[in-house]
Amino acid sequence: MKSSRLFLAILAVATVSLWAPPPHVLGANPAEVQESSGEITLRQALALAFARNPDLASFPWELRSGDARILQAGLRPNPELTVDMENFLGTEPSRNFETLETTLSIGQLVELGGKRAARIGLASTEKEVSRWDYEAKRADVAAEVAKSFVEVLSAQDRLTLAEELTRLSKEVLNSVAARVVAGKISPVEETKASVAWSISGIDLERAKLALEGARKRLAATWGSASPVFSKAVGQLDRLTPIPPPEVLTDRISRNPDVARWAAEMEQRKATLALERANRITDVTLSGGIRRFREANDTTFLFGATIPLPLFNRNQGKILESQYRISKAENERAAAGSKVLASLSEAYQALASGYTEAATLKSAVLPGARSSFDAATEGFRQGKFGYLEVLDAQRTLFEARGRYVEALSAYHKAAADTERLVGGVLIEPSKSIETKRGSAR
Repeated sequence: MKSSRLFLAILAVATVSLWAPPPHVLGANPAEVQESSGEITLRQALALAFARNPDLASFPWELRSGDARILQAGLRPNPELTVDMENFLGTEPSRNFETLETTLSIGQLVELGGKRAARIGLASTEKEVSRWDYEAKRADVAAEVAKSFVEVLSAQDRLTLAEELTRLSKEVLNSVAARVVAGKISPVEETKASVAWSISGIDLERAKLALEGARKRLAATWGSASPVFSKAVGQLDRLTPIPPPEVLTDRISRNPDVARWAAEMEQRKATLALERANRITDVTLSGGIRRFREANDTTFLFGATIPLPLFNRNQGKILESQYRISKAENERAAAGSKVLASLSEAYQALASGYTEAATLKSAVLPGARSSFDAATEGFRQGKFGYLEVLDAQRTLFEARGRYVEALSAYHKAAADTERLVGGVLIEPSKSIETKRGSAR
């Protein structure tokens, strides 16, 4: 549990990967965390999600229910008051209550074998399991928010690309139209440029719709039907080298889905301890007084009830609890194997996204930009035809779009990987800072 909380504290650094809010936000009152109508950072998005996410809203009540179960488990059995009336309303001489015998007694069940302590231990371990489930759900929400935030950032970049492509297409169309009027090129070239401009307009509308959908998915993580924020702020184009896979594999024990099994094993063992305690029979002690009306006499009573464990010694429940412990050991191993498999898949996506984005940034984008600039200038000087410009433009914007997709895939894979290892990939000081923080 301590490692999970440390993980959530470390993630408070504003990075475009998997973050958690600062300590004062954890458990904040939803009314105190409001969505801004201006720009929003990932730190603010996480604060909203942790405070208002519908999936997390029920967990505090479950934890409080655990406290109530611990309270109930520690309570002792109530005493029993018994009143017996005998020998009345019969035939002579007991017809008129003359021979009435009245007994008043109090009985108390005395639990033996440490049952009360075993119940408290079981309730405590059940609460600890619930707490780990809460930590796992918080990590899920953090990863979901991080990936949704990255999707908004990438959608914003794609919209910017679409707007720039539309603007350039219009400029090219105007340039081609001018050359057609001057009689330097065929009107067919103007038609082609007009078609390209129209297609860019369609792509622009599609990018606007995609951004709106990404904004709504992000807002849904804190239970909002429609986003209020104007823009997500963060640096998507910052790449950080990823650690070797064996380093991450050694850290999966910090994953809440894996770490919870230590508490689960304790809970299964506590169940076995309680079932073993239940095989010890309890004693009921009673005492009271008896009044003999006919003899005008009063006597004292004392009794003890002790069940004889001849047949039922809770053998079945004890055996079931032992089997469930063995089952939990296998489930624990299966959970670790599942996380390892998921980590391998996420790491491949992370490495692929990093390599692709780095290659596009260093090798592809500079060449595509240079080719486009050369083709544009050559077209203005009459050295190249419109097809060369169109081809260079298409190559440049396809490369830029693919770069955005690679960055998005990289950061989403980073969020998935951090969820699986229960911590950040790199030191917080090396993580991606938001543009707002950089400006400061």
